[in-house]
Amino acid sequence: MNRGGLHWSRSLRFRLLAVTVAGVAVAVVLAGFVLSGLFREHVQRQFEAALVQQLDQVTARLGFDAQGQPVIAAQALSDPRWLKPYSGLYWQVDAMAPDGNGRAGMLRSRSLWDTSLALQVDALADGAVHVHEVAGPQGAPLLVLERTVRAEGMDAARWRLIVAADLQATQAATARFTRVLVLSLAALLVLLATAAWAQVAVGLRPLQALQRGLQDVQQARATQLQGAFPAEVQPLVDDFNAVLGRNAEVVERARTQAGNLAHALKTPLTVLENAARAPAPSDGAALAALVHDQVQVARRHIDWHLARSRVAASAHLPGQRTALEPVVGGLVRVMNKVHAGQGVDITIALPDAPLFFAGEAQDLQEMLGNVLDNACKWAQSTVRLTAHAQGEDAEGPLRQLLIKVEDDGPGIGAAQRAQALERGVRLDETVPGTGLGLAIVQDLAAMYGGRLDLEPADLGGLRVVLVLPAAGESV
Repeated sequence: MNRGGLHWSRSLRFRLLAVTVAGVAVAVVLAGFVLSGLFREHVQRQFEAALVQQLDQVTARLGFDAQGQPVIAAQALSDPRWLKPYSGLYWQVDAMAPDGNGRAGMLRSRSLWDTSLALQVDALADGAVHVHEVAGPQGAPLLVLERTVRAEGMDAARWRLIVAADLQATQAATARFTRVLVLSLAALLVLLATAAWAQVAVGLRPLQALQRGLQDVQQARATQLQGAFPAEVQPLVDDFNAVLGRNAEVVERARTQAGNLAHALKTPLTVLENAARAPAPSDGAALAALVHDQVQVARRHIDWHLARSRVAASAHLPGQRTALEPVVGGLVRVMNKVHAGQGVDITIALPDAPLFFAGEAQDLQEMLGNVLDNACKWAQSTVRLTAHAQGEDAEGPLRQLLIKVEDDGPGIGAAQRAQALERGVRLDETVPGTGLGLAIVQDLAAMYGGRLDLEPADLGGLRVVLVLPAAGESV
C-alpha cells in the first residue's frame, strides 16, 4: 500500500507537471510566433512608409524638357544615399510604351552606378503604387515601389517611377529581434516550468501529509488522521476519520458484547457444573427443572446479544427502507392466532399515505412483535396500534416514525416503568415470558437512533410509544 500510494503520488505529480509545462510551452511558442510576426509586419510597414515618402519626393522632383523627356536634378533630392554607389537606396525612371513594353533605366540614380533595375511589365493605373521584392545590385534583396505618371500635354507618354531600398538592414533587425525573443521566451519557459513545478509540489504537499497520516493509521501509530489540511482536503479527512471512529465503535461494541455474553453465561454454566459434580439426587425432576431454568437463562442472554449484534451491523447502512403497513398486517395476523383464546381485539389506524421505516424489515418485525405480544398478554379485550410521521425537513422526506401500541390492561405505575425496561425483569411471574421483550425493543430502537417510551393509555392500560427513523417514498 505504501509503495502503491507513493507511486500514485509521483505519477500524479508527473502528470500535473507534464500537462502544465506542455501547456506553458505551447503558449510560449505561440506567443513567440505572434510577437515575431507582429514585429516583422511592423518593421515592414515602417520601411514601406519611409519608401513611399522617397517615391513622393522623386515624383515631386520629376520634370520634362522641351522634347517631353523626363528630367530629375539629382541635387534636388535631399537624401545623400542617392549619390553614393550601391548605397542601398535607388530610383529609376522607365519609359512605358502603349503596348506595355518600354525602355528601362532612361533615368536612374547615381547609387545604381552602371546597373539598372529590371522589373517585369506591370499594368499600373496612373498614380497607383505597387510593391515588389526583387534582387538588386550585387544580389541584394530590394523592396521596390513603382508608380506610373504622364507628362502634361502628352497623354500617350507614360513613365514608370521606381524607388527601391535594400532590405538587408531590415531583415537583420528582424533576425536580431527574433533571436532576442527566442532567448527571452526560452528563459521565460524555464521560469514558468520552475514555477509550475513549485506549484505542483506545494499543491500536492497536503496529499503527501495525508499519505503519511494513512501510514501512521495503518501501522497503529495513530487512531485517526491528524494534522492541518487545506479546506479542499479537510472534508475528505473528516469523512475518513468518521469512518475510523465508526469502525472503532463497532469493534469496541463487539468486544463489550462478547465480554457481557461471557459474563452472563458464566453463572448458569457454574450452576450446571456444580449440579453435575454434586451427588445425583433421588428426585430427577428437581435436576431437570434446574437444568431447564439455567438453559432458559442462557438462551435469553444469547438471544439478547444476537439481536444487538445483528442490528449493530445493519443499523446505519444507507438506502434501507421498509414499508410499515405490510409488517403490521403480518404481525396482527400472527398475534390473532397466538392469542386466539384470550378474545383480544387488535385494531389498526394508519394514515392513507404509506409510511416507511429506515431500516431492515426483520428489525421492525422484532420490535413491533415484542410490543404487540406484550400488549396482547396484558390486555383484557382491546389492543390499538396507531402510527404517523413527524418532523419534515427542508428537503421533504420524513424524519421520524411514531408507532403507538396501547392496551386496556392493568397498566404499569410510573415507578415501575423504568424497571419494566430492564433486562430479565418480569413484573408478574404469572404471565409467561422472559422479561426481555421491551428491553430488546428499547435497545434496538436506540441503536437506530430512536427511543421507546412508556405512558398511561387512554384505554386504561399501557401505551408503548416507539420512535424510529423514517424513510421517504422512493422516486
